[in-house]
Amino acid sequence: MTSVTTAARPLPAAVRDDFPFFAPGAPGAALSYLDNAATTQKPRRMLEAMADYYTNANSNIGRGYYRLAMASTDRFEQARETVRRTIGAAEPEEIVFTAGTTAATNLLAATLGERRVGAGDKVLVTGLEHNSNLLPWKELCDRTGAELTVAAADEQGRVTPAAFAASLDDRVRLAAVAHVSNVLGTVNPVREFAAAAHARGVPLVVDGAQAVPHGRVDVRALGADFYCFSGHKVYGPMGVGVLYGRRELLSQLPPYQVGGGTVKGVRLDEPVRYVPGPARWEAGTPHVAGAVGLAAALDYLGDLGWDAVRGHGAALVRAAADALAGLDRVRIVGDPVSEPSGIVSIVVDGIHPYDVGAHLDASGVAVRCGVHCASVFLDALGLLGTVRLSFGVYNTEADVERVRAALATVKPATWTAEHPGTRFL
Repeated sequence: MTSVTTAARPLPAAVRDDFPFFAPGAPGAALSYLDNAATTQKPRRMLEAMADYYTNANSNIGRGYYRLAMASTDRFEQARETVRRTIGAAEPEEIVFTAGTTAATNLLAATLGERRVGAGDKVLVTGLEHNSNLLPWKELCDRTGAELTVAAADEQGRVTPAAFAASLDDRVRLAAVAHVSNVLGTVNPVREFAAAAHARGVPLVVDGAQAVPHGRVDVRALGADFYCFSGHKVYGPMGVGVLYGRRELLSQLPPYQVGGGTVKGVRLDEPVRYVPGPARWEAGTPHVAGAVGLAAALDYLGDLGWDAVRGHGAALVRAAADALAGLDRVRIVGDPVSEPSGIVSIVVDGIHPYDVGAHLDASGVAVRCGVHCASVFLDALGLLGTVRLSFGVYNTEADVERVRAALATVKPATWTAEHPGTRFL
């Protein structure tokens, strides 16, 4: 994900019509849905692809020597190729399907981490990580006697290349960073991080959950050794995600979970010989329909045009920043406009974030409020929480205006009066 440029062409005006959730009479018909960083709504093409799979190709993959099983396997592997092409991986064998970003990170902590990290070593993260890219590494360090070290974010919520490089020393054995902050939308300079890490022989793991939905990602251009993202945040289904790994590194990892599909055969009197990747890390029956749906979602975005998707999100971020700038007590946290990535996070002085969220909900606006599974980052910013607006391809400036009008009338309520310092999630 690189800096925003002017979109080659705008998104079609009828994009919202591609999403049944927003159809007349549907739950989202009158809703301004601005919680896309948590999960996105689903295009008809994705829903139809999953229904077609279950209707016309449903069978277990890689096991049956009959036409239906082979058709199912073909669709699964075609989905892998779609992901490869979308993120610029060198070959489909570098794509492992998981249950999501969290599952992919836990897989790496249990395999890459166990191989590289021991007592006295360090794992480097940044100060703006989501718990899914923090807790697996913390648990690894707690288990092995290693140290979790943090490249701190500045007051704008940025981690500079200098701060990251300064945190690297001879004890750091791997680094794990967010590509885009789920709280502020801050874009980390991953390419510079990768260069600094590689100069010391340190592999770089990237949490791309908030980056992939907002523009084309090229994992090789970034220099990422491993890159993780979730289907449901990129207009695909829940329960499926992706782990990309450079083949020379991925091939060194042991199995994570074992079972059917990870071996060609087993003898009780011989060591188990596991198959090469990616099947080695996809034990059991994978979420085949989920992979098919994810591929359909990625193709949908590709047909819209990745530059157009990026430009649309950037325009909404700028519109929101302009609209909210004139409101009393409303403060934008960080600098979402300099490199927009679909997120604008705000606080309303004197009003608890949950009261703001409830007021917006009553006004027909769905947002996320709280710590966004990133309390360490919020603590560093000195904030109880924020109210996060996160945009998708179906959002418009009418949604921004609805937020502005609602915030103009927000008042303190129960949380502010009775639980002013309480936070959760």
